[in-house]
Order: sequence, then structure tokens, then C-alpha cells
Amino acid sequence: MNELIAQIAASAGIDEATAQKAIGIILSFLQQEGDQEKASALISALPGAQELIGSSDAGSLLSSGLGGLVGGGVMAVAGELQGIGLGMGDIQTVTKDIVGFARQHAGDQLVDDVIASIPGLGQFV
Repeated sequence: MNELIAQIAASAGIDEATAQKAIGIILSFLQQEGDQEKASALISALPGAQELIGSSDAGSLLSSGLGGLVGGGVMAVAGELQGIGLGMGDIQTVTKDIVGFARQHAGDQLVDDVIASIPGLGQFV
């Protein structure tokens, strides 16, 4: 996970603490909003992902149940990422890097299945 944190910090031009929070928020979102079986398999395939989710306050807005309100989970996670200081360009960079990392470790099919299981996510990835 340290490799992904460093990669995202460099590509998005953000500090590593913010990169770590962003990764935690996105992984928490996938875990909570995606197909449970497939999302669990995806998180398990990413080295350090579960520990990152468990050790942070990632997904506080989502876990409070606000993800299902108007605009859905995708809008809630975007708002949470903006809340830690990311702009839309940063969010796109972070998301693409996480998806690429996930594809390397879990395979294209599992990543595609998780993305497809979350309404509206496909247009952002």
C-alpha cells in the first residue's frame, strides 16, 4: 500500500497523508457500496487495504448512512474527497491510480465487476 500512497502523492501533487486518506475513503466506499462478495474479494487482493480502511476514519460520511441520500454514494464520496482538499482533477487522478493498482493485484474482471455493481461509478472511472 505504501507504493500506491507514494504513487498517488506524486501523480496528484498531494502529500502522502492526504493520499492515504483518499485511498481509505475510496476503498471504504467500494467495500460498503459494491457487491459484498466481489468487493470483499477485491479488498482482500490489495495488500494492506483492509488495514488501511480499519486504521483510518475513512468513509465517515458513508458509514453514517448519508451515502444513500440524494445524489447517491458516488456523490457522497466525491464530497468527502473534496472535504480533505481534493479538487475534481485530483479525484480523477487518485481514482485512476487506485483502479490501476487494483487491476494489477486483483485482475480486470473483478475490478470491472465491482465498478459495475455501484450505480453511476462507471462514468467516473
